[in-house]
Amino acid sequence: MRWLAALLLLSLTTPSHADTLRIASFNTELSRDGPGLLFRDIERGDDPYINAVVQTIASAHPDVLALQGIDWDYEGRALNALQNQLQKHGAYYPYFLALQPNSGLASGLDLDGNNQFAEPRDSQGYGTFTGQDGIAVLSRLPIDHALVQDFSSLLWRDLPGALLPQHPDRTPFPSAQAQAAQRLSNTGHWVVPLALPNGERLNLLTFQAGPPLFDGPEDRNGRRNHDEIRLWQLLLNGDLGPAPESPLVIAGGANLDPDRGDGRREAIRSLLADPRLQDPRPSSTEADINTVQWKNAGRMRVDYVSPSADLKVLDAGVVWPPVSGQAGVASSRHHLVWVDIALDQS
Repeated sequence: MRWLAALLLLSLTTPSHADTLRIASFNTELSRDGPGLLFRDIERGDDPYINAVVQTIASAHPDVLALQGIDWDYEGRALNALQNQLQKHGAYYPYFLALQPNSGLASGLDLDGNNQFAEPRDSQGYGTFTGQDGIAVLSRLPIDHALVQDFSSLLWRDLPGALLPQHPDRTPFPSAQAQAAQRLSNTGHWVVPLALPNGERLNLLTFQAGPPLFDGPEDRNGRRNHDEIRLWQLLLNGDLGPAPESPLVIAGGANLDPDRGDGRREAIRSLLADPRLQDPRPSSTEADINTVQWKNAGRMRVDYVSPSADLKVLDAGVVWPPVSGQAGVASSRHHLVWVDIALDQS
């Protein structure tokens, strides 16, 4: 049970002082094959995979948690069930945000160009049902819902400088009609204002980009992944309306490693090098700065927590249980990434 000892040690060393804030991102990969199944499985309380995810979150003890890979439902039952399980393990999150994602949202069009309709890739974001593989935020800090910004409905073609795919004859891929309806976000892009104890506000920018794979020579998914990441810099520039104020933290899944694997890596490299942000390079003893273990591609860094440059980073890490840990093996291929920041910046 070395994995449990490691997680308990992390829990014991988690900052509990009012002047420290731990922000984390975790792709739980809890998504199921049909609506309502995740709620059912969490409620039962006997799924070892779900229990491992709950234990990981509770032990890491973040104050603010950006979640990926959790199915959305209209009444929020699955997320509420997860909150209840976390509370049983001492991790209480009274505030949450779960907006409807693009994943599984039917478009009524052939969006992937295979002349078929109503397939998972024809949804605004890949999914077999509405809300599959969504994102959410759990927080110990109050969320100002009135000021939340949701860019999920932004059309890809409306992004300045969009790298839209084309046929060899330079006509829109798969069609002009599809590009007139295709949203940029595979899942969602949110700006979530959090109320700090000192009365100030921290903006959490969260997302889950689609993979830059599983397409053809038009590189539709690679281009979209690139632009999903680039959205944040355009937002900070003020190119998509008023820029969110600092302090802020980008926390979520880019599905792109800056150095390895397929994809247009310049997108994540540019974001990590942006002088308005800082890259604390969270790491673990087991896997250095990597955050995921793919079956064929191996370890990569694809999950990120990047605070604005005006924030003071105290510590950072990746929760990577030892290989021998049964729960570590049974849990998500992704690993929880966390960053501790000082609330008192003096």
